[in-house]
Amino acid sequence: MPLASYKDLCIDAVDAARMGAFWAEVLGLSLEEAPHGAVLRGSSPQHTVWVNQVPEQKDVKNRVHLDVYALALHDLERLGAEVVDTDVGGGRWTVMRDPEGGEFCAFLRSELPEQRLHGLVVDTAEPGALADWWARVYDAEVVHHESGYSTVRGVPGMPITTFDFVPVPEQKVVKNRVHWDVTVSDPVDLFEAGATLVRPRDDEISWHVLLDPEGNEFCAFVESSASHDA
Repeated sequence: MPLASYKDLCIDAVDAARMGAFWAEVLGLSLEEAPHGAVLRGSSPQHTVWVNQVPEQKDVKNRVHLDVYALALHDLERLGAEVVDTDVGGGRWTVMRDPEGGEFCAFLRSELPEQRLHGLVVDTAEPGALADWWARVYDAEVVHHESGYSTVRGVPGMPITTFDFVPVPEQKVVKNRVHWDVTVSDPVDLFEAGATLVRPRDDEISWHVLLDPEGNEFCAFVESSASHDA
């Protein structure tokens, strides 16, 4: 039995209007204003991406990033992205930065698939252990690859093809600028599984802020109140 279900994605931005417009174009989603930023919507609630206004500038490499499909790098550059490295993955993808410096990876295709968000990637000290943890949370399959990274597959309702955990030497030092939300029937299930409570639901927020075993932030919405006004 899953402990939680996938809900949506969130991206922090200093200029949420600009970043909302950028990611709406990249991901092929519709753009709406939100109380504290912008919201991107697609064909299901799980396609939703919240772009949240924050005061903090990006100052370290993103520990969570998106893999996206695109027709050409210059299409992304036209929107405000910057090429960082084309010599990665045997040339299968290109590392880029969004208009606020957030890293993401572009996979070029001759035709764009309907779903342009290909992957959600998490840097981690222990990819196998953290992938196992999230696979347990979602009651999903996990694959540990010989090259050292791990993938959680078949997350129910998650409109993202791959959920990868890749090894890095550096430790997490600041709040992630990309995180995901989950829906739960009881957050206690996540606490008992090893999540840490950072901030409980209160008069200002309708969700619980938690950390996974490596300190990655995520938000848990109780099923009866699964709405977001970030």
